[in-house]
Amino acid sequence: MPEKAKIQQVPLKVYRTTDRLTVAAPMAGMEPANLTIEITDDGRLLLDGEVRGLLKDAKELLLDEWSVGAYYRDYTLPVPVDGSQAMATYGNGVLVVTFPISERSVPARLTLSSTGTAHGMSDNIALP
Repeated sequence: MPEKAKIQQVPLKVYRTTDRLTVAAPMAGMEPANLTIEITDDGRLLLDGEVRGLLKDAKELLLDEWSVGAYYRDYTLPVPVDGSQAMATYGNGVLVVTFPISERSVPARLTLSSTGTAHGMSDNIALP
């Protein structure tokens, strides 16, 4: 049976302290360059993990219960956050994004730069 590309909805854990909101999402098998995080001006968090590649035809796939991407999640954050001050890390297959809580949502796009094998930290790109 050939492996099929499928988009998987990412489960989340969301934590809040008095001044920060943290979102954790398991996204197994990704490299930092394959992940994009966006905070929209209407307070939504968009997580996107591009598919890295399917098994080659040389292998016979016997069971297909998970895949390495593609991942996607659109989540309305419970409070406004400042995306321009967000910090994202990726390690051990889990993406963690921490935002300062703010008066209004500040949009941003975060990409991850590699800091080691399958580990990454964010580069913030402010959106207009």
